[in-house]
Amino acid sequence: MAATTAKSITAELHALANPAIAAHSAGFFKTGKGEYGEGDCFLGIRVPVLRKLARKHRDSSERAVVALLKSRYHEARLLALLILVDRYQRGDEAVRTQVFERFLEHRRYVNNWDLVDLSAPKIVGPHLQYRDRSLLDDLAESAVVWDRRIAIMATLAFIRAGDFDDTLKLARLLLDDEHDLIHKATGWMLREIGKRDAAVERAFLEQHYRNMPRTMLRYAIEHLPKARRKAYLSGNVA
Repeated sequence: MAATTAKSITAELHALANPAIAAHSAGFFKTGKGEYGEGDCFLGIRVPVLRKLARKHRDSSERAVVALLKSRYHEARLLALLILVDRYQRGDEAVRTQVFERFLEHRRYVNNWDLVDLSAPKIVGPHLQYRDRSLLDDLAESAVVWDRRIAIMATLAFIRAGDFDDTLKLARLLLDDEHDLIHKATGWMLREIGKRDAAVERAFLEQHYRNMPRTMLRYAIEHLPKARRKAYLSGNVA
């Protein structure tokens, strides 16, 4: 049987393409001039279909997966990341290290929020759980918005383990970030902390809520009672 290649997998993707879905995705992921996803190309394939393809092609060569990750098509890159996540979760220490290194090496292709969110908490976060995490500080200070989102989203793995320090540190660093996508991700991670330890989130909010970007604050307090949300938004927390 012929080996599966990036070319043959891409042909499968093209066979599943749906122009109507592609047009909607192009608008949803802001691909217009000057928008965060400028120039991204969509085939129009739903994520559940891509997850099924990822299982089918989970044993594809590293060369094929990297080629998919470099594709101009969003769904090909998403498929590559799904395969890498699966490979990381099933692999031994050597495989996990290889996946982590390939992810970092080619992270410039992880260039939309959905791509970051499905991969960073499942590759970068777990790999750094018991290692030096200074990489996250470097990513959080990057001029590339996707690097910064990778940094804060990777900490979801730590949050799930009850470890909040790095999330709080990065949240403080990102308070002055200019990008709405970073405000959303940071607020989301603060909310995840609050679900596990309300006192920790409250302490952070009470120190910073007056200076937080509005979107970040809204995301962070989304799970709180209405009266409490209103107090934070009005700047009148007792």
